[in-house]
Amino acid sequence: MIKSLSVLACAVMALATSSPANAAGLQKGTPDIKSAGPLAFGPDGVLFVGDTAGAALFAIDTGDRGPSPKGTLKVEGVNRKIADAIGTTPDQILVNDMAISPASGKAYLSVSRGKGPSAAPVIVRIDGSGKVEPLALEDVPFAKAPLPDAPGSEGPRNARAEAITDLAYIDGRVFVAGLSNEEFSSRLLAVPYPFGDPGKGTSIEIYHGAHGRLETKSPVRTFAPYAINGEPYLMAAYTCTPLVKLPVAALKPGAHYKGTTVAELGNRNKPLDMVIYQKDGKDYILLANSSRGVMKIKAEGVDKAPTISSPVSGTKGQTYETIADLKGVVQLDALDKDRAVVLIQGNNGSLDLDTIELP
Repeated sequence: MIKSLSVLACAVMALATSSPANAAGLQKGTPDIKSAGPLAFGPDGVLFVGDTAGAALFAIDTGDRGPSPKGTLKVEGVNRKIADAIGTTPDQILVNDMAISPASGKAYLSVSRGKGPSAAPVIVRIDGSGKVEPLALEDVPFAKAPLPDAPGSEGPRNARAEAITDLAYIDGRVFVAGLSNEEFSSRLLAVPYPFGDPGKGTSIEIYHGAHGRLETKSPVRTFAPYAINGEPYLMAAYTCTPLVKLPVAALKPGAHYKGTTVAELGNRNKPLDMVIYQKDGKDYILLANSSRGVMKIKAEGVDKAPTISSPVSGTKGQTYETIADLKGVVQLDALDKDRAVVLIQGNNGSLDLDTIELP
Protein backbone atom coordinates (compact mmCIF):
# COMPACT_ATOMS: atom_id res chain seq x y z
CA MET A 1 0.00 0.00 0.00
CA ILE A 2 1.11 3.58 -0.60
CA LYS A 3 0.65 4.82 2.93
CA SER A 4 3.01 7.74 3.49
CA LEU A 5 2.21 11.43 3.13
CA SER A 6 5.87 12.38 3.47
CA VAL A 7 7.60 14.40 0.76
CA LEU A 8 8.62 11.14 -0.88
CA ALA A 9 5.13 9.70 -0.94
CA CYS A 10 3.52 12.91 -2.16
CA ALA A 11 5.69 12.53 -5.25
CA VAL A 12 4.51 8.94 -5.57
CA MET A 13 0.88 10.05 -5.37
CA ALA A 14 1.52 12.63 -8.07
CA LEU A 15 2.79 9.85 -10.31
CA ALA A 16 -0.43 7.96 -9.72
CA THR A 17 -2.41 10.56 -11.65
CA SER A 18 -0.03 10.84 -14.60
CA SER A 19 -0.71 10.06 -18.23
CA PRO A 20 -2.01 6.76 -19.66
CA ALA A 21 1.43 6.11 -21.13
CA ASN A 22 2.44 4.98 -17.66
CA ALA A 23 0.30 1.87 -18.10
CA ALA A 24 2.84 0.52 -20.61
CA GLY A 25 3.57 -3.16 -20.29
CA LEU A 26 -0.03 -4.22 -19.62
CA GLN A 27 -1.82 -6.54 -22.02
CA LYS A 28 -5.47 -7.53 -22.05
CA GLY A 29 -6.33 -10.92 -20.70
CA THR A 30 -7.49 -12.75 -17.57
CA PRO A 31 -4.93 -12.76 -14.75
CA ASP A 32 -4.55 -16.18 -13.12
CA ILE A 33 -4.70 -14.82 -9.59
CA LYS A 34 -4.92 -17.60 -7.03
CA SER A 35 -5.34 -15.36 -3.98
CA ALA A 36 -5.94 -11.64 -3.46
CA GLY A 37 -3.73 -10.35 -0.65
CA PRO A 38 -1.80 -7.10 -0.10
CA LEU A 39 -2.69 -4.14 -2.33
CA ALA A 40 -0.91 -0.94 -3.42
CA PHE A 41 -1.57 1.71 -6.04
CA GLY A 42 0.92 2.72 -8.70
CA PRO A 43 0.77 5.13 -11.65
CA ASP A 44 -2.34 5.86 -13.71
CA GLY A 45 -4.88 3.78 -11.81
CA VAL A 46 -2.76 0.63 -11.77
CA LEU A 47 -3.46 -1.56 -8.74
CA PHE A 48 -0.76 -3.95 -7.58
CA VAL A 49 -2.08 -7.19 -6.09
CA GLY A 50 0.01 -9.60 -4.06
CA ASP A 51 -0.91 -13.23 -4.75
CA THR A 52 0.53 -15.25 -1.89
CA ALA A 53 -0.83 -18.61 -3.02
CA GLY A 54 0.55 -18.11 -6.52
CA ALA A 55 3.75 -16.37 -5.31
CA ALA A 56 3.25 -13.61 -7.87
CA LEU A 57 2.71 -9.88 -8.16
CA PHE A 58 0.02 -8.59 -10.50
CA ALA A 59 -0.55 -5.13 -11.98
CA ILE A 60 -4.16 -4.47 -13.01
CA ASP A 61 -5.47 -1.36 -14.75
CA THR A 62 -8.55 -0.35 -12.73
CA GLY A 63 -9.54 2.36 -15.22
CA ASP A 64 -9.81 4.66 -12.20
CA ARG A 65 -8.52 8.07 -13.27
CA GLY A 66 -10.44 10.35 -10.90
CA PRO A 67 -11.85 12.83 -10.12
CA SER A 68 -10.00 13.50 -6.89
CA PRO A 69 -11.89 12.86 -3.63
CA LYS A 70 -14.00 15.59 -2.05
CA GLY A 71 -16.31 13.64 0.25
CA THR A 72 -15.93 10.79 2.70
CA LEU A 73 -16.18 7.02 2.65
CA LYS A 74 -18.57 5.60 5.23
CA VAL A 75 -20.31 2.23 4.98
CA GLU A 76 -21.67 0.40 8.01
CA GLY A 77 -21.69 -3.37 7.66
CA VAL A 78 -19.45 -3.27 4.58
CA ASN A 79 -18.82 -7.01 4.93
CA ARG A 80 -22.54 -7.65 4.39
CA LYS A 81 -22.59 -5.38 1.33
CA ILE A 82 -19.53 -7.11 -0.12
CA ALA A 83 -21.13 -10.51 0.44
CA ASP A 84 -24.31 -9.35 -1.29
CA ALA A 85 -22.33 -7.94 -4.22
CA ILE A 86 -20.49 -11.22 -4.87
CA GLY A 87 -23.39 -13.57 -4.10
CA THR A 88 -22.47 -15.11 -0.77
CA THR A 89 -22.86 -14.55 2.97
CA PRO A 90 -20.65 -12.53 5.36
CA ASP A 91 -19.35 -15.66 7.08
CA GLN A 92 -17.97 -16.85 3.73
CA ILE A 93 -15.72 -13.85 3.05
CA LEU A 94 -12.45 -12.59 4.49
CA VAL A 95 -11.19 -9.07 3.80
CA ASN A 96 -7.41 -9.24 3.39
CA ASP A 97 -6.34 -5.69 2.61
CA MET A 98 -7.47 -2.21 1.58
CA ALA A 99 -5.95 0.49 -0.61
CA ILE A 100 -7.36 3.92 -1.43
CA SER A 101 -7.05 5.16 -5.01
CA PRO A 102 -5.06 8.43 -4.90
CA ALA A 103 -6.85 9.50 -8.09
CA SER A 104 -10.46 9.08 -6.98
CA GLY A 105 -10.52 8.30 -3.28
CA LYS A 106 -12.35 5.02 -3.91
CA ALA A 107 -11.58 2.13 -1.59
CA TYR A 108 -10.31 -1.15 -3.07
CA LEU A 109 -10.53 -4.27 -0.91
CA SER A 110 -9.00 -7.68 -1.56
CA VAL A 111 -11.29 -10.48 -0.48
CA SER A 112 -11.27 -14.27 -0.17
CA ARG A 113 -14.63 -15.78 -1.13
CA GLY A 114 -14.98 -19.11 0.63
CA LYS A 115 -12.75 -20.92 3.09
CA GLY A 116 -9.38 -22.65 2.92
CA PRO A 117 -7.37 -23.47 -0.22
CA SER A 118 -10.48 -23.37 -2.42
CA ALA A 119 -11.27 -19.72 -1.57
CA ALA A 120 -11.67 -17.57 -4.68
CA PRO A 121 -9.89 -14.21 -5.03
CA VAL A 122 -12.11 -11.14 -5.40
CA ILE A 123 -11.37 -7.41 -5.49
CA VAL A 124 -14.15 -4.93 -4.81
CA ARG A 125 -14.24 -1.15 -4.94
CA ILE A 126 -16.40 1.24 -2.98
CA ASP A 127 -17.21 4.82 -3.94
CA GLY A 128 -18.35 7.81 -1.92
CA SER A 129 -22.01 6.82 -2.26
CA GLY A 130 -21.31 3.47 -0.61
CA LYS A 131 -21.76 1.49 -3.83
CA VAL A 132 -19.87 -1.82 -3.76
CA GLU A 133 -18.91 -3.45 -7.05
CA PRO A 134 -16.52 -6.28 -7.95
CA LEU A 135 -13.53 -5.25 -10.04
CA ALA A 136 -13.55 -7.07 -13.37
CA LEU A 137 -10.77 -9.65 -13.59
CA GLU A 138 -11.58 -10.89 -17.10
CA ASP A 139 -10.30 -9.27 -20.29
CA VAL A 140 -8.50 -6.49 -18.41
CA PRO A 141 -5.10 -4.86 -19.00
CA PHE A 142 -2.68 -6.58 -16.63
CA ALA A 143 0.86 -7.86 -16.11
CA LYS A 144 2.31 -10.58 -13.90
CA ALA A 145 5.67 -10.89 -12.14
CA PRO A 146 6.40 -14.29 -10.56
CA LEU A 147 8.38 -13.95 -7.33
CA PRO A 148 11.73 -15.78 -7.24
CA ASP A 149 12.68 -18.16 -4.42
CA ALA A 150 9.16 -18.30 -2.95
CA PRO A 151 8.67 -20.55 0.07
CA GLY A 152 6.61 -23.73 -0.22
CA SER A 153 3.24 -24.40 1.38
CA GLU A 154 4.21 -27.72 2.95
CA GLY A 155 4.66 -28.16 6.68
CA PRO A 156 2.64 -26.89 9.64
CA ARG A 157 3.71 -23.26 9.24
CA ASN A 158 2.79 -22.88 5.54
CA ALA A 159 5.41 -20.21 4.86
CA ARG A 160 3.81 -19.59 1.44
CA ALA A 161 1.03 -17.72 3.26
CA GLU A 162 3.71 -15.14 4.21
CA ALA A 163 5.40 -14.94 0.82
CA ILE A 164 3.89 -11.43 0.52
CA THR A 165 2.99 -9.49 3.66
CA ASP A 166 2.89 -5.90 2.31
CA LEU A 167 3.52 -3.81 -0.82
CA ALA A 168 4.44 -0.24 -1.72
CA TYR A 169 5.16 1.47 -5.05
CA ILE A 170 8.19 3.79 -4.80
CA ASP A 171 9.85 5.62 -7.68
CA GLY A 172 9.33 3.02 -10.42
CA ARG A 173 9.61 -0.10 -8.26
CA VAL A 174 7.18 -2.20 -6.27
CA PHE A 175 8.69 -3.19 -2.93
CA VAL A 176 7.43 -6.55 -1.71
CA ALA A 177 7.89 -7.65 1.90
CA GLY A 178 7.61 -11.30 2.92
CA LEU A 179 9.47 -14.59 3.16
CA SER A 180 11.70 -16.47 0.73
CA ASN A 181 12.85 -20.10 0.75
CA GLU A 182 16.43 -19.08 1.54
CA GLU A 183 18.32 -19.45 4.82
CA PHE A 184 17.79 -15.81 5.81
CA SER A 185 14.16 -15.88 4.77
CA SER A 186 12.92 -12.41 5.74
CA ARG A 187 13.31 -10.27 2.63
CA LEU A 188 12.37 -7.17 0.68
CA LEU A 189 12.14 -7.58 -3.07
CA ALA A 190 12.18 -4.61 -5.47
CA VAL A 191 10.27 -5.35 -8.69
CA PRO A 192 10.79 -2.81 -11.52
CA TYR A 193 7.56 -1.48 -13.06
CA PRO A 194 6.72 -2.00 -15.90
CA PHE A 195 7.61 -5.45 -14.69
CA GLY A 196 11.17 -6.59 -15.26
CA ASP A 197 13.44 -9.14 -13.67
CA PRO A 198 13.47 -8.43 -9.90
CA GLY A 199 16.59 -10.52 -9.35
CA LYS A 200 17.32 -11.66 -5.84
CA GLY A 201 15.71 -9.93 -2.90
CA THR A 202 17.50 -8.28 0.01
CA SER A 203 17.54 -10.48 3.09
CA ILE A 204 16.76 -8.48 6.20
CA GLU A 205 18.15 -8.96 9.70
CA ILE A 206 16.92 -7.02 12.72
CA TYR A 207 17.55 -6.95 16.45
CA HIS A 208 14.34 -7.63 18.35
CA GLY A 209 14.63 -6.15 21.83
CA ALA A 210 11.52 -7.83 23.25
CA HIS A 211 12.88 -11.23 22.16
CA GLY A 212 16.49 -10.32 23.02
CA ARG A 213 17.97 -11.67 19.80
CA LEU A 214 18.73 -11.12 16.14
CA GLU A 215 16.04 -12.33 13.76
CA THR A 216 16.20 -13.26 10.08
CA LYS A 217 13.05 -15.35 9.67
CA SER A 218 10.39 -12.91 10.87
CA PRO A 219 8.85 -10.99 7.93
CA VAL A 220 8.02 -7.30 7.85
CA ARG A 221 4.30 -7.09 8.66
CA THR A 222 3.61 -3.59 7.39
CA PHE A 223 5.76 -0.75 6.08
CA ALA A 224 5.55 2.70 4.54
CA PRO A 225 7.93 4.93 2.59
CA TYR A 226 9.38 7.90 4.46
CA ALA A 227 11.95 10.53 3.52
CA ILE A 228 14.70 11.06 6.12
CA ASN A 229 16.98 14.03 5.42
CA GLY A 230 15.88 13.88 1.79
CA GLU A 231 16.76 10.19 1.38
CA PRO A 232 14.12 7.46 0.82
CA TYR A 233 13.63 4.99 3.68
CA LEU A 234 11.13 2.36 4.66
CA MET A 235 9.67 2.37 8.15
CA ALA A 236 8.82 -1.26 8.94
CA ALA A 237 6.98 -2.94 11.81
CA TYR A 238 7.33 -6.58 12.85
CA THR A 239 5.39 -9.00 15.05
CA CYS A 240 5.78 -8.07 18.75
CA THR A 241 6.25 -4.55 17.42
CA PRO A 242 9.85 -3.59 16.82
CA LEU A 243 9.92 -0.52 14.54
CA VAL A 244 12.81 -0.52 12.08
CA LYS A 245 14.20 1.96 9.55
CA LEU A 246 15.65 0.65 6.28
CA PRO A 247 17.37 2.87 3.69
CA VAL A 248 16.07 2.14 0.20
CA ALA A 249 19.60 2.56 -1.18
CA ALA A 250 20.73 -0.50 0.82
CA LEU A 251 18.02 -2.78 -0.56
CA LYS A 252 20.02 -4.23 -3.42
CA PRO A 253 19.46 -7.60 -5.16
CA GLY A 254 21.23 -10.41 -3.32
CA ALA A 255 22.40 -8.18 -0.46
CA HIS A 256 22.01 -8.85 3.26
CA TYR A 257 21.14 -5.83 5.39
CA LYS A 258 20.74 -5.27 9.11
CA GLY A 259 18.00 -2.74 9.81
CA THR A 260 18.11 -0.15 12.58
CA THR A 261 15.59 -0.88 15.32
CA VAL A 262 14.42 2.53 16.55
CA ALA A 263 11.57 1.45 18.85
CA GLU A 264 10.16 -1.47 20.77
CA LEU A 265 6.41 -0.87 21.10
CA GLY A 266 5.25 -3.93 23.06
CA ASN A 267 5.19 -7.69 22.55
CA ARG A 268 2.28 -10.11 22.07
CA ASN A 269 1.05 -7.98 19.22
CA LYS A 270 0.85 -8.07 15.42
CA PRO A 271 1.10 -4.78 13.49
CA LEU A 272 -1.68 -4.60 10.89
CA ASP A 273 -1.32 -1.41 8.87
CA MET A 274 0.54 1.89 8.79
CA VAL A 275 0.35 5.43 7.41
CA ILE A 276 2.85 8.26 7.78
CA TYR A 277 1.53 11.82 7.81
CA GLN A 278 2.20 15.37 8.91
CA LYS A 279 0.26 17.24 11.59
CA ASP A 280 1.03 20.77 12.79
CA GLY A 281 4.37 20.66 11.00
CA LYS A 282 5.52 17.37 12.56
CA ASP A 283 5.66 13.84 11.13
CA TYR A 284 3.87 10.91 12.73
CA ILE A 285 3.39 7.20 12.10
CA LEU A 286 -0.11 5.86 12.69
CA LEU A 287 0.10 2.12 13.36
CA ALA A 288 -2.90 -0.21 13.74
CA ASN A 289 -2.29 -3.33 15.84
CA SER A 290 -3.98 -6.60 16.69
CA SER A 291 -3.91 -6.16 20.47
CA ARG A 292 -2.35 -2.76 21.27
CA GLY A 293 -4.79 -0.40 19.61
CA VAL A 294 -3.83 2.38 17.20
CA MET A 295 -0.52 4.08 18.05
CA LYS A 296 0.45 7.61 17.04
CA ILE A 297 4.26 7.40 16.97
CA LYS A 298 6.52 10.44 16.81
CA ALA A 299 8.81 10.35 13.78
CA GLU A 300 10.78 13.35 15.05
CA GLY A 301 14.41 12.45 15.69
CA VAL A 302 14.23 9.11 13.90
CA ASP A 303 17.22 10.14 11.79
CA LYS A 304 19.42 10.23 14.90
CA ALA A 305 17.63 7.56 16.92
CA PRO A 306 20.03 5.20 18.72
CA THR A 307 19.95 1.59 17.61
CA ILE A 308 18.22 -0.77 20.03
CA SER A 309 20.67 -3.67 20.36
CA SER A 310 20.05 -5.13 23.81
CA PRO A 311 17.04 -6.80 25.48
CA VAL A 312 14.06 -4.56 26.26
CA SER A 313 11.39 -5.12 28.87
CA GLY A 314 8.32 -3.07 27.98
CA THR A 315 8.81 -0.25 25.47
CA LYS A 316 11.75 1.86 24.34
CA GLY A 317 12.76 4.31 21.61
CA GLN A 318 10.38 6.49 19.61
CA THR A 319 7.55 7.64 21.86
CA TYR A 320 3.87 7.14 21.10
CA GLU A 321 0.34 7.60 22.37
CA THR A 322 -2.56 5.20 21.95
CA ILE A 323 -5.58 6.78 20.23
CA ALA A 324 -8.38 5.69 22.55
CA ASP A 325 -11.18 6.63 20.11
CA LEU A 326 -9.88 4.27 17.43
CA LYS A 327 -10.83 0.77 18.50
CA GLY A 328 -11.02 -2.35 16.33
CA VAL A 329 -9.09 -0.83 13.38
CA VAL A 330 -7.82 -3.65 11.14
CA GLN A 331 -6.90 -1.64 8.00
CA LEU A 332 -6.11 1.99 7.27
CA ASP A 333 -4.90 4.04 4.34
CA ALA A 334 -4.50 7.74 3.59
CA LEU A 335 -7.37 9.50 1.82
CA ASP A 336 -5.64 12.89 1.65
CA LYS A 337 -3.16 14.86 3.75
CA ASP A 338 -5.65 15.33 6.59
CA ARG A 339 -7.79 12.18 6.52
CA ALA A 340 -7.54 8.40 6.47
CA VAL A 341 -9.98 5.61 5.69
CA VAL A 342 -10.26 2.83 8.26
CA LEU A 343 -11.84 -0.60 8.42
CA ILE A 344 -13.21 -1.29 11.89
CA GLN A 345 -14.05 -4.75 13.21
CA GLY A 346 -17.01 -4.52 15.58
CA ASN A 347 -17.79 -6.86 18.45
CA ASN A 348 -20.99 -7.91 16.70
CA GLY A 349 -19.11 -9.25 13.66
CA SER A 350 -19.82 -6.18 11.54
CA LEU A 351 -16.98 -4.67 9.50
CA ASP A 352 -17.43 -0.93 9.02
CA LEU A 353 -15.72 1.47 6.59
CA ASP A 354 -15.21 5.00 7.87
CA THR A 355 -13.27 8.20 7.26
CA ILE A 356 -11.37 9.84 10.11
CA GLU A 357 -9.36 12.99 10.68
CA LEU A 358 -5.72 12.06 11.17
CA PRO A 359 -5.06 12.56 14.89
